[in-house]
Amino acid sequence: LLSMADLGFGTAMAYSFYKPLAEHDEGMLASLVAFYKKVYNIIAVTVLVLGLACIPFLRLIVNTEQDIPLLEVYYLFSLANVVISYLFVYKTTILTADQKNYQLDKIRIWTSLLKTIIQMVALLLYANYILYIAIGVLSQFINNVIATKMTEKQYPYIKNKALIGKVDNNLTKNVFGNMKSVFIYKVSTTIFSATDNILISVIVGTAIVGVYSNYLMVSNKLLLIEQIVFSALTASIGNVIVKESSKKRLEVFNAMQSASFIFCGIITSSFCILANDLVNVWLGNTYLLSDITIYAITLNTYLSCVLQPLWVYRDATGLYMKTKYVMLIGAAVNIILSVILGKLIGITGIIVASAIARLTTYFWYEPKLLFKEYFGAGVVSYYISILGNLFLVAVTIKVMQFATASLHADNWGTLIIKGIITAASCSVIFLVAYCRTEGFKIIWRKAVKLLKKN
Repeated sequence: LLSMADLGFGTAMAYSFYKPLAEHDEGMLASLVAFYKKVYNIIAVTVLVLGLACIPFLRLIVNTEQDIPLLEVYYLFSLANVVISYLFVYKTTILTADQKNYQLDKIRIWTSLLKTIIQMVALLLYANYILYIAIGVLSQFINNVIATKMTEKQYPYIKNKALIGKVDNNLTKNVFGNMKSVFIYKVSTTIFSATDNILISVIVGTAIVGVYSNYLMVSNKLLLIEQIVFSALTASIGNVIVKESSKKRLEVFNAMQSASFIFCGIITSSFCILANDLVNVWLGNTYLLSDITIYAITLNTYLSCVLQPLWVYRDATGLYMKTKYVMLIGAAVNIILSVILGKLIGITGIIVASAIARLTTYFWYEPKLLFKEYFGAGVVSYYISILGNLFLVAVTIKVMQFATASLHADNWGTLIIKGIITAASCSVIFLVAYCRTEGFKIIWRKAVKLLKKN
């Protein structure tokens, strides 16, 4: 929850870098970085103070049958992880704005891999949870230091004090205006995601949060594949919005949406079919969730997956400034429904509440506004295409569940076999379904062109 204290500066900051990067205005870039450094130092201190103020209430939020003796210590490590990130991000965001986010992703991948290996060894040798999370905090720090050094190497002028001047008042006003809008999105997004765990903890119990987190982790890792692809496109989409016609903007959006439909089909279908098998082999049948809960998680995973192209355009166009209050309404609906449905049907109700809140608010409103203002086209075909994709996903899940019913994944060997069969089958189904779309053809032509060039 405390991560929302950056007030949406990350998105607003990247947005303000676009123009000076395009114009190679080193003085403006150096001045902006210095300005954001001051802002993020204030944010880091604010988060630290707020985080420390939450400590007396931890025992009220955590709902367990047995006491956790070092709960506050574990929490302080998590708080440190959040604070550390704010001390570096003001420099690395320039890479994101300059369409070099893949460089940051490479650093994250390697530091994350190294962190995981060291944590595994530490647990096996010492079985010490404090050591485990301390390694995580250290990894975050090292990741940020490496990313910062790389940024300084590529943009050495951001450290040149002679270039640093006062940021124009109008620009500052625009940045804070963007920040205000993104902040509402941040709050809303946090309510949609982070508060689910808190409500589950309070209403159902903290233990079930741990069980749910296993599934959520798998879902998020699968979604990360698509997110890495689409997040890298945000800056380039900004150029499309500025330079291209409405027809070209829509063409690019359709291409991204076709790719998203393929991702959705493979990711959500495979997750729904294999989630319980994975947890059973990994942790045992005492950590399994019911089928209806799996379907609820799958629906939320699908919505997060299918909306990726829309979210990329939202950040690139600044659409969040016009739809911020819809998001706020959605967040309020989510809390109200979560409490009501959580009391009635437990964890499944809380998860379903998030999906209902999305569907009844920004899921339909944001596309309508985007198509009207940036594409000059009707939005009905977009809704129909999503319904068609969702129907195909549902049918694929049922068919694959029936086809693999006899393959009981009770060990890693059979799980891997079932996983390969499921992923391969889903890939074929959705590639065949969308290979004739104009969007897929655009992606295919670009891929062939890139291969020939290399």
